[in-house]
Amino acid sequence: MARPDRILVIKFSALGDFVQAFGPFAVIRAAHPGAEITLLTTAPYAELARASGLFDRIETDGRPKGLAATIALFRRLRRARYARVYDLQTSSRSKGYRAFFFPRFPEWSGISPGASHRQVGPERDRMHNLDRQADQLRIAGIGPAYAPGEAPPPDLSWAIEAARAGHGTTAERFGITAPYALLVPGVSAGGAVKLWPTAAFAALARRLADRGFNIVVAGGPSEAALARIIAEAVPSASDLTGKTSMVDLAGIGAEAALCVTGDTGPGHMAAYAGAPGLMLMSRASDPSHCGPRTAMRTLRVDDLNTLTPERVLEALGDLAAGVGARI
Repeated sequence: MARPDRILVIKFSALGDFVQAFGPFAVIRAAHPGAEITLLTTAPYAELARASGLFDRIETDGRPKGLAATIALFRRLRRARYARVYDLQTSSRSKGYRAFFFPRFPEWSGISPGASHRQVGPERDRMHNLDRQADQLRIAGIGPAYAPGEAPPPDLSWAIEAARAGHGTTAERFGITAPYALLVPGVSAGGAVKLWPTAAFAALARRLADRGFNIVVAGGPSEAALARIIAEAVPSASDLTGKTSMVDLAGIGAEAALCVTGDTGPGHMAAYAGAPGLMLMSRASDPSHCGPRTAMRTLRVDDLNTLTPERVLEALGDLAAGVGARI
């Protein structure tokens, strides 16, 4: 028999999508305050999920490789006797996990055929991630109804506080000086079409430094080469690539005077922590589907190679007016 106090949440997407799921994660926690809630995800997101305090258990084999790993996941899910599953991934892989429970299916929120709380209809694929997940929880009976575009962004205040870790600010922890402009030049793997040329980022960094901003570059270890190019243009720039956790990115973003980021997970982390500025998107991305709905706006052009630093500065407007202009 199912255990009424056991809930499973499935989410193992790209970082930007994972960050956007913290709103639904919080709704699920509030709806099941006494339950043991397990998150099925992948290893890169375990630390971030653990820091949120929203889950009792975190399992990281959401994308098993090979038959043996798949069988191990199958057996563990069946033994857990979950009362309800929230499939927030809603991919072909995750919706297939419902078959693991045959013939005693838990209640299921997602898109799997036969699900007890199934989200159907072609409009779901046209919704913004925040609206689609909010609608899924409404169908599951645990979330309110929102008009299109009104589902709230996730609250990352817990991540910001964790990033400060006993210091007054995250900036103090990393030895960077405010006011600073945060640049996140990387993109997800295989996303070259989403990459604004690093030379353009470097030119933007020079212009912002001339206006009185300290320059901070953030991202994963793979962005270190991009950071070096920016540092050649602005030798005083602080290079934090590969030196921050996902939680740290929230703190750094929350304290930035402005942020310019590529269409990348660390940029979404900074955006949902409250960083004002711009996310640069190409024809490969649809802001109405995945763009940040925060103080950060989206600047989308078909070909990022045609985007000039001057146009970015113009789009930043008063944010980039210069430190002296604000005093």
